[in-house]
This record gives sequence, C-alpha cells and structure tokens, in this order.
Amino acid sequence: MSRGFLTIALPKGKLLTDSLEVLTKAGIECGEVSEESRKLLFSLKGSEAQIIICRPTDIPTYVEHGAADIGFVGKDTLLEENKDVAELLDLKFGYCRFVVAMPEESVPPRLPDGMFDLNVLNHQRVATKFPRVTEEFFRQKGMQVVPIKLHGNIELAPRVNLAEMIVDIVSTGTTLRQNHLVEVAPILEATTRLIANRVAYRMKYQRINDLTEKLREIVAVK
Repeated sequence: MSRGFLTIALPKGKLLTDSLEVLTKAGIECGEVSEESRKLLFSLKGSEAQIIICRPTDIPTYVEHGAADIGFVGKDTLLEENKDVAELLDLKFGYCRFVVAMPEESVPPRLPDGMFDLNVLNHQRVATKFPRVTEEFFRQKGMQVVPIKLHGNIELAPRVNLAEMIVDIVSTGTTLRQNHLVEVAPILEATTRLIANRVAYRMKYQRINDLTEKLREIVAVK
C-alpha cells in the first residue's frame, strides 16, 4: 500500500449520507457506497482509497488502532469513547446537543438567574448512553452522580423509577416533550468531526492534509 492510500471509516445511519456528500465534493468518488448493500468495505476506483462502514461508536477504535487512517465521527462519540486519535476538523453537520432532562413534575427549583438548581441532584441516578460525559459534567460542578448505562429507551428510565434524570443527545427536543421530560441543563453541543490515526497522520500527511483542507473549504461555505 502506498503512503497515499487511505482507509476511511464512515458511520452507519443518519450521518452516512452527509459524509458521502462532502467526500464526493472533495473529489473522492463514492457512488458505489451504499448502506443498503451488504458490503462493509468498498474499494474506490481511481482514488487510492477505500471506505469501511462501521457502527458510529466503533469508529474511534478502528482509527486509534490503525484499521482506518481517518474517520468521520460525532463529537459526542469522540468524547465518550476517549480514544487516542487526532481531531482534525469540525465538519459542521450532524448537529446535536447533550442535555440533562427530568420529568416535568420533578424539576429542581430555579435560581435567581433563571437556571435550575442542579445541586439538589447530587448523588442522584442518571440514565445515559454517555456515562463518561455525564460524570465529567457533574464533576466540574463539584457533584457526584450515579450513572446507569443504557443502550436505548433512555427516556423511559425516570418513568419506571430507574433513574431520577437522564443525560442524552437531542436535536429538536421533540422526543423529550413526547415523554414529558424537561431540559434542566445544557451540557455541550456536538457535530461530526474528522479524526485521524496518529501514525497514519505522520506517514500519510500529504494525502490526509490535502483532503482535510478540501473538506475545510467545503464546510466553510455550507
């Protein structure tokens, strides 16, 4: 394999379409890549590149261990997985927010500035897919919580007394409202990021940097 050959990890699901769109605009022909296909590895003709399709949560692992040179991954996943990769670029799509939410009938009292008083939630249980992000958020506030990791149906947890609150990612907030949950604190905003294996970034610097700069120009005008 030449130093210019790239293996690119892309996420299954809702981020795939936008990922393929920006790569195509950057000159990498991705027409054969489809989530509908049973294939998970696609060799791209004429571009010295191949694409692998992964679960979003696995992409930092593939990149950290060199199975992929670069990858597209949500900042939410990047923070939670905490892998040793180089973050190169904010790709500006896949926007979502981390929030703390609770049943509307049990929200904390408000402070004079209008924010909810989170201190009353110290040592409470939090249902989440993101225990690392959750613990760090509350730690920075001088608080401890008990994360309960779930893989789905986070909104159900307070309703069945599994947890007093949830930490989850939202885009419009519709799901929270449908489940009678209220956002009581923002944590951070997240978008899709371009990441690279640290060794590959040195060994294939020219190719990766050229692609990064093309992507930077594309997302700057979106």
